[in-house]
Amino acid sequence: MLKKLLLAALVALPMMANAQKFGYVNTQEIFNVMPEKATAENTLKAAADKYDAELKNLQDKFQKDLADFEALEKDTTTPAGIKERRQGELEELYKKIQNFQQTAQQDLQRQQEQLIAPVSTKLQNAIQAVGAEGGYTFIFDLSIPSVVYHGTNAEDVSAKVKAKLGIK
Repeated sequence: MLKKLLLAALVALPMMANAQKFGYVNTQEIFNVMPEKATAENTLKAAADKYDAELKNLQDKFQKDLADFEALEKDTTTPAGIKERRQGELEELYKKIQNFQQTAQQDLQRQQEQLIAPVSTKLQNAIQAVGAEGGYTFIFDLSIPSVVYHGTNAEDVSAKVKAKLGIK
């Protein structure tokens, strides 16, 4: 009896393996053509441009103050107390510039994560919908370097995912 069950399982196993359906998709390619990605990038660029303009204003002020300080340093009639105060102001402005750069970088990174997350989620949901509708056992992502082979029994479902997202 056990031999018959084992034999039946061995006969059924190849049939079950043939029932599996594999697909692959290039998420990076699809992600790059999604209109939401372009919108997110434009929003980020606008924010980065504002930060760049503000940084340029701070740097211009620093350069002007530095030139004024250098002229003050050459003036032998200026009291040391005034020179020290101006040097302190320059150091403080330099620290403000450094803090501003760090804050801007952190804010832009946070904005990028917030803007890109919904786009990635939408793409992932479309892949899952195509997988469920098509009855796929696995869908592999070709943009991830760990996938090194896909055979002829795998189907490229990128077009289906693009269609699900409304991308031509």
